[in-house]
Amino acid sequence: MKDVMVLNHPLIQHKLTLLRNKETEVKDFREIVEELSILMAYEATRDIPLKDILIETPIARTTGKIIAGPKIAIVAILRAGLGMVDGILRLLPSAEVGHIGIYRDPETFKPFSYYAKLPQDIAKRDVIIADPMLATGGTAVATIDYVRRFSRTNIKFICLVAAPEGIKMIRKHCKDITIYTATIDEGLNEHAYIVPGLGDAGDRLFGTK
Repeated sequence: MKDVMVLNHPLIQHKLTLLRNKETEVKDFREIVEELSILMAYEATRDIPLKDILIETPIARTTGKIIAGPKIAIVAILRAGLGMVDGILRLLPSAEVGHIGIYRDPETFKPFSYYAKLPQDIAKRDVIIADPMLATGGTAVATIDYVRRFSRTNIKFICLVAAPEGIKMIRKHCKDITIYTATIDEGLNEHAYIVPGLGDAGDRLFGTK
């Protein structure tokens, strides 16, 4: 595995605390997730390659830099990953978006896939997989494995909160993946929820139970 990047920028940590608070309402929760996604995508794209280009400013000719690397695809893990897509697209408006539907069995905690739709040219794109929570890691690994069927380009996994168990799972099965997270929490409880976590991100995003 490449790295686990814990993004400890003050704005990221401040907004994470607001998300954790059980009193934060749906509208605010949704907006903060989008804001955090912008900040985290900014950090996760620091290694995008550039190339020089000659341009004319209103004053003189000069050499500037533009993005030269592969195009990017965002793959949202349904349903909570949807809350992160708009924020990432704010920074990467030309990115295309795929969706993976996977649910975790409440008793066995094993992932089951029910939907998948990826950009047609996914094989030519670097991939950012988005899911607010990395808990057991089963859903993340299943998503990575599915994407790997079609793409051998660079894959990054962005989450807001990670558990050590989920990181260990990705390290075991996906050694070439970089994880970006705002925090690594204590671990999982008997229901495989992250502690202290922020609850069920999907429910808090969409006001469901």
